[in-house]
Amino acid sequence: MFLTDDTICAVSTAAGSGAIAIIRLSGIDTFKICESIIRIKQKSAKFSELDRNTVHLAQFHHNNEPLDEIMVSIFRAPHSYTGEDTVEISCHGSSYIQQKILETLIAQGARLAQPGEFTRRAFLNGKMDLSQAEAVADLIASQSAAAHRLALNQMRGGFSEEIRKLREQLLQFVSLIELELDFSEEEVEFADRKQLISLIEKIKGLIEKLISSFEYGNAMKKGVPVAIIGQTNSGKSTLLNLLLREEKAIVSEIAGTTRDYIEDLFIIGGIQFRFIDTAGLRHTTDTIETEGIQRSLLKFRQAAIVLIVIDITEEPGKVENDLSFIRQETAKGTHKKIVLVLNKNDLVSNEISDERLQSYKELWSDKITPLLFSAKRGHGLDELEKLLVASVKEEFSADDQQVVVTNVRHLEALKPSLDAVIRIKEGIKTNIPGDLLAQDLREILHYLGEITGEITTDEILGNIFKNFCIGK
Repeated sequence: MFLTDDTICAVSTAAGSGAIAIIRLSGIDTFKICESIIRIKQKSAKFSELDRNTVHLAQFHHNNEPLDEIMVSIFRAPHSYTGEDTVEISCHGSSYIQQKILETLIAQGARLAQPGEFTRRAFLNGKMDLSQAEAVADLIASQSAAAHRLALNQMRGGFSEEIRKLREQLLQFVSLIELELDFSEEEVEFADRKQLISLIEKIKGLIEKLISSFEYGNAMKKGVPVAIIGQTNSGKSTLLNLLLREEKAIVSEIAGTTRDYIEDLFIIGGIQFRFIDTAGLRHTTDTIETEGIQRSLLKFRQAAIVLIVIDITEEPGKVENDLSFIRQETAKGTHKKIVLVLNKNDLVSNEISDERLQSYKELWSDKITPLLFSAKRGHGLDELEKLLVASVKEEFSADDQQVVVTNVRHLEALKPSLDAVIRIKEGIKTNIPGDLLAQDLREILHYLGEITGEITTDEILGNIFKNFCIGK
């Protein structure tokens, strides 16, 4: 167990006034500090006599005067979040009361906690591994049901368990190959190369699966990027405002109003989407508008889903000319979900509507979904939102139990692990010496160990926990 000689305290609830606030105290002198300033409302009850995992009505004293009626929750080491003696004080949410409680705790020997210090102590005391600790921050920051599920699964150890299994299997082979090196003159093999190849193939497939899952995981955390592309005055900004339920973008009949992209987040069906309204596509000599169009193309390439907004009142020939930029991109081949939003459908007859719909089905590939729409009237919105949610589930084909990589640090550790796996696979075929084989195996163990924190540095820990909120 990691032991410290200091005791930390912090407000663990959000800043400001509320009905209740929670102040957390953890460390070696927790109970000693509390006994001097908290009076339990039970006759002759002392903190040293209280059972763990219990809650008690009490009175908090500041300068020997009653400050507030509180509830105190008792957690004894190692059965606490940090693995240390911990007390959580539930007081009234007055900012004045919170500040006075902190001042009193500090005067009695505690110090203010640094960002993420409670969770850092939990990691150092073996209460969770490093990937689980990072998931705590993701859980706090989650803004959608999908992001919440991913963070909760990781915090429960789903991702860690996959990494642990890999390391255990590799450790066995590393030990055998290291043993071979001790008997190099006898030229014996303790590690069955066929079994090693089978294991390496299995590990290669799993690491590749984890790496490919990052696109989904990152999108769930930050919002699935949806680019709204189209001609000038096709209704892109109106569509953005409709999706966001607010007037986010300026809507004007003047062509080229949007010179840069505008983006915002909105949750649909438990999934957070990041909608990006881009500059209208057309052939122009305007320098600023041209730059806006280039940025539109960049957002097209970065998006997971693309809504191509088309003015259905325009002749398809003119539309296709303005969208030649996009046609060139899609001709290269793309795995993106692309929806043709045939907008302003309320301005044409049913006959023309059906005719244009058929024309665009023939002009664009079968993989692109056309949708009759009226952004001005909101017709087709329900169908579009259902299509967006279905596209995410279809595109990423992930379920609640699937292990998904959501952290860039994990991705950067998995990539060199995969490189080492590939070298091992090739090396076994060419009968490379055991010492080189062992080196690559140790490299995989090192990078996988960095993910869970079995191998770490103060610099890595500092970078991780500095982004936590104080009190967690």
